[in-house]
Amino acid sequence: MTDPSAPAALRHTALADRHVALGAKLADFGGWEMPIEYPGGGVLKEHEAVRTAVGIFDVSHLGTATVTGPGAAAFVDSCLTNSLAKIAPGQAQYTLCCDDATGGVVDDLIVYLWNADGVLLVPNAANSAEVLRRLRAAAPDGVTVVDMHADICVLAVQGPLSDDVLTAVGLPVGHGYMSFAETRLDVPAGPTDVPVTVCRTGYTGERGYEVLVPSAAAPALWDALLAEVTARGGLPCGLGARDTLRTEMGYPLHGHELSLDITPVQARTGWAVGWAKPAFWGRDVLLAEKERGPARRTWGLLALDRGVPRAELDVVALDGPDDGTGGARTVLGRTTSGTFSPTLKQGIAIALLDAGVAEGDEVGVDVRGRVLRCRVVKPPFVADRTKA
Repeated sequence: MTDPSAPAALRHTALADRHVALGAKLADFGGWEMPIEYPGGGVLKEHEAVRTAVGIFDVSHLGTATVTGPGAAAFVDSCLTNSLAKIAPGQAQYTLCCDDATGGVVDDLIVYLWNADGVLLVPNAANSAEVLRRLRAAAPDGVTVVDMHADICVLAVQGPLSDDVLTAVGLPVGHGYMSFAETRLDVPAGPTDVPVTVCRTGYTGERGYEVLVPSAAAPALWDALLAEVTARGGLPCGLGARDTLRTEMGYPLHGHELSLDITPVQARTGWAVGWAKPAFWGRDVLLAEKERGPARRTWGLLALDRGVPRAELDVVALDGPDDGTGGARTVLGRTTSGTFSPTLKQGIAIALLDAGVAEGDEVGVDVRGRVLRCRVVKPPFVADRTKA
């Protein structure tokens, strides 16, 4: 008999044996055992490889699902925040699935628009089942939501040499940012006539691509891509480097900058909301919050002292009592992410702060009782080269 209190078994991508063979440090990420870093690289070197050359990530923990049937795209558009009217078939769009009653974010995801009757969704690992549950519950007759999580792997090739890597294995490159190309590929030393989708997306701030491939063909394609990556001085990269890269860009991570307790208005992702649309989940409450102004907003923090701010630390005013005086400083908010920036060589963080905090203000982060001085800034912390 199964013990209901026992932890659920971690899921594995089709590339699990490749990561083990490479000696990757593995950890639980959204219920999946995923590589955090690889020997010979480590987070700092993997981060640098993406910024200066190229890196390859297995991000197959990300969900995939199809929504098809008469008017499928219009149905998805009536549920998710962004407006599919802004894009054309062959393009992808960042959007949010919000709770209708509270406006909190169930998940952030990418929508690939095929045509009026079909889209592909790429939600986050831990939230995929809940997003699909909500869509199925709302779907009209004739519209079908199919979970493809186990059938599709997602490989991210990121960095200034990413075009060279994909070209070397016969994949299409050069299409516009947030657009995708569908092709069939004879994978080098692998299966032939494999359907592959290549999208100009990523979460690193560098030029790059995300490659969607059937799980059965993913190991051979990974091998071919990795060989071309390493031939150009690049590295296999884990989710540790992916996190430092996205934090330098100020990109939100669900469970940190976005959650059921954090709305798009607070998180500064209102640019991914089609405010003029007649319907999307959370529309009424989000319009009301936008009109009155949120009580808190997301900001970047740049450390002015030596030290590294981490997630879930109090952000405090600097005009209160000094440490050791017995007085309490005024709490202005809380960090949602924090790390050492390999590019800037200093600590950075993302934080939800009271509405009265302004760009350029100096605040403190309470790091185990020591106040780390930081300047309030608007991310990104480094140059955005996604469209380069």
